[in-house]
Amino acid sequence: MSQHNRRTLLPPANRRRAFLLPGSLIVLAIIAAVFYFQHASSPDGEKSDSKRGKRGRDNDAPVAVSAETAGKADFPVYLNGLGTVTALRSVTVRSRVDGELMRVAFTEGQMVKEGDLLAEIDPRPFQVQLQQAEGQLLRDEALLKNAQLDHERYLTLLEQDSISAQQTKTQEAQVKQYQGIVEMDKAQVNNAKLQLSYAKLTAPIPGRVGLRQIDQGNILQANDANGLVVITQLQPISVVFTLPEDKVQSVVKRWRSNEAVNVEAYDRAGKTKLADGKLLALDNQIDPTTGTLKLKAQFDNNESTLFANQFVNIKMHLETLPGVTLVSSAAIQHDTQGPFVYVVGSEKTAQARRITLGPTEGDKVAVLSNLAAGETVVVDGVDRLRDGSPVDIAKKDGIAVAADPNAQPKSEGKSRKNDKRP
Repeated sequence: MSQHNRRTLLPPANRRRAFLLPGSLIVLAIIAAVFYFQHASSPDGEKSDSKRGKRGRDNDAPVAVSAETAGKADFPVYLNGLGTVTALRSVTVRSRVDGELMRVAFTEGQMVKEGDLLAEIDPRPFQVQLQQAEGQLLRDEALLKNAQLDHERYLTLLEQDSISAQQTKTQEAQVKQYQGIVEMDKAQVNNAKLQLSYAKLTAPIPGRVGLRQIDQGNILQANDANGLVVITQLQPISVVFTLPEDKVQSVVKRWRSNEAVNVEAYDRAGKTKLADGKLLALDNQIDPTTGTLKLKAQFDNNESTLFANQFVNIKMHLETLPGVTLVSSAAIQHDTQGPFVYVVGSEKTAQARRITLGPTEGDKVAVLSNLAAGETVVVDGVDRLRDGSPVDIAKKDGIAVAADPNAQPKSEGKSRKNDKRP
C-alpha cells in the first residue's frame, strides 16, 4: 500500500461516527414530519377545544350545596373549665385512747350521720379508772365536811372568847384546802368519764365511710396514722376549677352583681351532666405558672354523682345575649381578612359576606352584625364556591330539596347541537 492511501484511510471508529451523524438527522426530520401531519389531520385539536368549551360551561353550572336558615333566639354564654371534685370535709377517724377493738358498727361504703356509732373499744380499763376517781372524791368530800364542822365550832368558841383567833384562821385555811382537793377529785372523775366515752368511736361529720383500715380484735392506738376509717362528706360537695386570666374581668363583673351564678358539672367526656350547683368563691390571685384563676363551686349532690378527687368538666353560665342571630359553626369560613359566610340570595347565587362573631355554644355561633335572621347561608359545599357563584340547594335545614329543572344553563343544549358532526 502506498503512502498516499495510508493517509486517506480513517480508523474504523471514525468511519462509523461519520456515517451515523447524517442518518440520525434524517430520522429526526422524518419523525417531526409524521407528528406534524398527524396532529394537523387529527380532530384532537377540535376535541380539546370542545372539552375546554365544556369546562367553561361547567364553571357556569350551579354548585350543589346544603344550606340553613339563620335563626334568632336568646343565646346563653358559658365559660368552660376543668375541675376536680373536692370534699368540703374529710376526716380520718382515729382512736383517742389505746385499747382492743371489740366491735365494728359500720359497713364499708355506708352513709352515716354525725354522731352515729362506728366502733367500740374495750371499756373496762376506763371504768376502773372512773371508779377510783369517784372513790377518791368521796373520801375528800368527807374530809371537807369534817373540816367545815370544825370551823363552825371554832367560830362559836371564838365568840365566847374560849379559843384563840389564830386557831380559827388555821381551821378556815384547812377547809379551803379540802375544797381544792375536792375540785381536783371532781376533775379526775370527769376525765375518767371522758376517757370512758372515747371507748365509743362516733362519726364526727355526716358522709360516706370508706374502707376499714383495721379489723376487730386488733389493738387501736391513739397515735395510729391510718386510723379506723375515713369519712368524706359528699352532700354538699365542692368543685375547684380554673378559668383563663383573660376571662377574669367578665367573671368578676358577674360575681359583683350579687346574683347566683349557675354552674354545671359534666363527666370527663363532657357529654353527661352530673350535677347543678352555684359558684361559691373566687381565688385572690392568678397562678403565674398557668395563667389561670381558681374558682370554687358547691353542689348539693343529692344523687351522689360526684366523688372526691373526680375529674369533671365545668360550664359556668356567665350571661344571656337577648335576640341574637344564630347559625351553625359549619357555615363560618375564615380567611386572612377574618370570618365570613356565603349568603344565598333570591337569584340563587352565593355572596360572601363579612360578619362579626360572638360566643360559641355547641355547634351554634352567635353572629353579632351583618347577618339577619331568616337569611339563607351555605353550610356544606363551600369549598367549591366563589363570590357570586350560582348554587343549587340540595338540602335546606336538614330536609332534602327537589332539584331545580332550570339549574342547567340554557346554552348547554345549543352547544351540544354544535358539537355534532356530519
